[in-house]
Amino acid sequence: MAALFRLTNRAVALQRSLVANQAAVVRAINTSPKKDETITAPTSLTTEDFANPNPKNWQSYGFDYKDQVEDRKATKATFFFTVTLCLVWGGFYWAYLPDTQFRNWAQREGFLELRRREQAGVDLVSPNYVDPASITLPSDEDLGDTEIII
Repeated sequence: MAALFRLTNRAVALQRSLVANQAAVVRAINTSPKKDETITAPTSLTTEDFANPNPKNWQSYGFDYKDQVEDRKATKATFFFTVTLCLVWGGFYWAYLPDTQFRNWAQREGFLELRRREQAGVDLVSPNYVDPASITLPSDEDLGDTEIII
């Protein structure tokens, strides 16, 4: 998460430096020959203009290109199912899944075995866990002056 945060901060800093450098290089060019040729905004707006928005300015979200109401419904339903059901409930499901690797079982079994060996008075780990006949040790001549720490 911290790496993602650092990466985001670096991207924002890069964008700022690019915009600052671009502003120094790019110059605004006025293409209008005269100020009188610009178009003025209409001054006579009524409440009907705001009550009935022009549907030709509608931008589709990509679910329905012909009907605005169906497009909005599909968008809201998609985001509801994606975010709420998949991410939120999926996260809860994943967090509370049973232990498939049996880590809890192995630890519990180890504690039970230690308790059984302590009560029996046996060594916790057997000194003959590996058969001593199968181990080949170096001779004293091979070891020489090497310090052996036990």
